[in-house]
Amino acid sequence: MDALLHYLLKVVKIFIKVIVILFVVYFWNFDQKIMGWAYVQVNKVFDRKPVDIKF
Repeated sequence: MDALLHYLLKVVKIFIKVIVILFVVYFWNFDQKIMGWAYVQVNKVFDRKPVDIKF
């Protein structure tokens, strides 16, 4: 019984940590900020390549 209670307590702690992390990401729009940074990095890579458009 004690092992089951210990396991459930560990699961609840992990669940609470996940909820807090997701709330922080949502509240401060970290997902959009990371995607904005990644977009700039990808554009830097592709802007260096010469482009020849032929139709």
